Amino acid sequence: MTTHADAPKIDLSADDVVPPTGFTASLTVFTAAAMAFLAVFALALAVSAGQLADRWSEALSRTATIRIAAPPGQVEAQTRAVLDVLQTTPGVAEARVLDRAEQQALLEPWLGPDLPLDTLPIPRLIEVTETAQGYSPENLRLRLAAEAPAAVLDDHTRWRRPLVDAADRLRALGLVSALLIGGAMAAMITLAANAALAANGQVITVLRLVGARDIFIARAFMRRFTLRALIGAAAGSLLATLALLLVPSSGPQDSFLSDLGFSGAAWGLPVLVPLLAAATAYLATRLAALRMLRKLA
Repeated sequence: MTTHADAPKIDLSADDVVPPTGFTASLTVFTAAAMAFLAVFALALAVSAGQLADRWSEALSRTATIRIAAPPGQVEAQTRAVLDVLQTTPGVAEARVLDRAEQQALLEPWLGPDLPLDTLPIPRLIEVTETAQGYSPENLRLRLAAEAPAAVLDDHTRWRRPLVDAADRLRALGLVSALLIGGAMAAMITLAANAALAANGQVITVLRLVGARDIFIARAFMRRFTLRALIGAAAGSLLATLALLLVPSSGPQDSFLSDLGFSGAAWGLPVLVPLLAAATAYLATRLAALRMLRKLA
């Protein structure tokens, strides 16, 4: 007669308890692959947005522009006055006047390549690069108002902050999307585990009769569903990584869509996605199995 003491000697594996085929197997693998694919893209969105925000913030916070809109006869005098002020301003590392070619390059995306700058009243532009300590914009504006009334300081604050805020929100959106994708995958795996447990009610009853404990039965389902989730998530992460590698780079330009992807240590994130998917499947299946076994008791 078989007793509970003989239960550990029963040679059963996950293949003996959980059916190797059926819609639950396909559903788990497909769900894990699809969710991992989306999760990798969500993480790429978050990483790219964060890098773009950092680049914009760093680049724009170290530069400023002084615009001189004076009558033609006063432009040169006002320019010399502004340069003299900048040379004696603490926190200013460099100041240089943009030439015609540079101004044409700045205006070309909006006004075209054949812009006749000589016939248009284009303001004189001076690029200011600050030191690591920086300067006081308020004090510089006061000095410019006294020495060069036609000079206007633009430290990029008005249009820099909205760009950086937008990129930061995109990063947060990507992270929230990754969390929601993980929750959806856990829900789908829980449903699949519940369906498998319900379909194997008779098998579970027999296992209990021969002395198998609920934790042994639950572990059998946990091993199978964790392996399915790991295989599916690995396939989905690999496909997403290959898709990201096919996205063309923008080169030196700061283009968000063409820079979508990972760089440096961030390439380790697609490797972590299958591991997190397997851990999610393990926990979800454990909770679902123990809850369903209590109902079948």
